[in-house]
Amino acid sequence: MRMASDQVKHVTSIGAGPIGAGWAAHFLARGYDVTAYLHDRNEEDKFMSVVNTAWPCLIDLGLADGASMDRLTITDDLAKATKDAQFIQESAPERLPIKQDLYETLGRITAPDVVIASSTSGLPMTDIQATCSTPERCVVGHPFNPPYLLPLVEVIGGNKTTNDALDWAMDFYAIAGKEPVRLKKEIPGFIATRLQEALWREALHMVANGEATPEDIDRALRFGPAPRMAVQGQCMAFHVACGAGGMATNLDQFGPALKLPWTRLEAPELTQELRDAMVDGCNAMAEGKHFEDMAADRDRRIVAILKAANDPL
Repeated sequence: MRMASDQVKHVTSIGAGPIGAGWAAHFLARGYDVTAYLHDRNEEDKFMSVVNTAWPCLIDLGLADGASMDRLTITDDLAKATKDAQFIQESAPERLPIKQDLYETLGRITAPDVVIASSTSGLPMTDIQATCSTPERCVVGHPFNPPYLLPLVEVIGGNKTTNDALDWAMDFYAIAGKEPVRLKKEIPGFIATRLQEALWREALHMVANGEATPEDIDRALRFGPAPRMAVQGQCMAFHVACGAGGMATNLDQFGPALKLPWTRLEAPELTQELRDAMVDGCNAMAEGKHFEDMAADRDRRIVAILKAANDPL
């Protein structure tokens, strides 16, 4: 019998990168005991840099009862990290052989009723769970970065995942303060990443063709659709924008424009010139600021947006 999702007290986070550390910060803020597994203890400073950056904003948003960074344990011993786990969030590198080896090990050393969720942004769970002896409890729990602030988690299983594990994961993420979305099918890129990649593809086209700079593109998004998207997604934005006729008017009036030449179907070739233009443009916008300072500034602004979007009118 699997533990009830609202009874979970101890979470294991696997991975030292921004996603693994971000998940650890989120679960700490929600009042869980968290054990973080790092492949190498030399990664601890990098890991704690993310957690320390996250914590002031998590305090600002409001910590759960009992939440404390003192409830964090760090280890490079996977068996120790998962010994008392009641849920595992895996954020290992995005390379299939690494994940398959990891899941083969997790299948052997962890209690079979513990749900294991992967933060993968593109690898299918069907492939990840292929060598795991208990694939039925393995799911994708794909966050949006930074995972300690953005609520979205996209949930989907592989061919051998049971509905019971998916139902449990959906319940657990909601209890843990996330906004879980369950996909209808196992698809590359899930939902949000796919939409984000469409923006990214068009941005690369415009820079490659000399039509806009990275700064132009970011300003257009920040001062155009981005504020609206904090309260309405793309579908409802177009539905409301067309007045009483709603989406029907939108599609009937503007649908033919979907085939106009501005629509791009393939990503541009990543030439050295395009690569350099993107790097130089982003460096110019950064103005020499350190990553940690930029992340902290980003997080403060996201907190303000989250508070405003959730305030009752």
